[in-house]
Amino acid sequence: MSFNPVPDYHMHTPRCNHAVGCVQAYADAAIQIGLQEIGISDHSPMPDDYDKAWRMDQSEMADYLCEVEQVRETYKSQLEIRIGLEADFHPGTEVYVKNMLDSYHWDYVIGSVHYIGDWGFDNPDCIETWQQWDIEDAYCAYFELLGRSAESGLFDIIGHPDLIKKFGQRPPKNAYRVIEAEESMLQSVLKADIALEISSAGLRKPVGEIYPHSRIVKRAAALGIPFAFGSDAHSPSEVGHGMRECLSQLSSFDITEIASFKDRTRTMQQIRRG
Repeated sequence: MSFNPVPDYHMHTPRCNHAVGCVQAYADAAIQIGLQEIGISDHSPMPDDYDKAWRMDQSEMADYLCEVEQVRETYKSQLEIRIGLEADFHPGTEVYVKNMLDSYHWDYVIGSVHYIGDWGFDNPDCIETWQQWDIEDAYCAYFELLGRSAESGLFDIIGHPDLIKKFGQRPPKNAYRVIEAEESMLQSVLKADIALEISSAGLRKPVGEIYPHSRIVKRAAALGIPFAFGSDAHSPSEVGHGMRECLSQLSSFDITEIASFKDRTRTMQQIRRG
């Protein structure tokens, strides 16, 4: 099954210290595969005591915005480029994040959870910490934080909504506590009227699976929660990666639209089969 291209809103720059390629290279890659719209959403600055090595510094923000704005202007006849940010939700940093988001007219903001307390659960250097956690407890703690991120009012899209599975640790198939935690998270997303990201990044990770799990996609579809697509590209070669697989999963649950954003206003585009 093939689909016409949809916006890819999740891609990074070298300022986050774990990506390669300038914004122009991402734009060129998007045009080459037939995309008509993309969004750049590098890892935002955070307080100095939080995950500093894996995100841009506050001093780099002006340069980031300048680069994206310049490429947007250069490519305006060929490609729509939205200016976004991937900002973390971590309890205690909400005021910092809000002040940062208020400082610019973003097209959209992705809210992601990468830490449970002081545990960077998706960092391969911290994988041994899984041995200290009950898997169900970890999943429940993660989904609670996702729900709180939706309730914060800071974000337009919830990023890779079951990133906790990245390295393949999974709870039992019918773990009721985890299913209840997923439901609570989805109810928070629904109430906040924001989108979930369907992300192909998991296809490139040890788990080998789209984020989020099909059970979450099915339930979100039943609730009428919208989805936005993101490849989470950390190099130009990853732009649009896995789009067909993600759109096919949405289509399997009768989802016919995908979210797009401008000036933090969401509109819906039809998912059309090619």
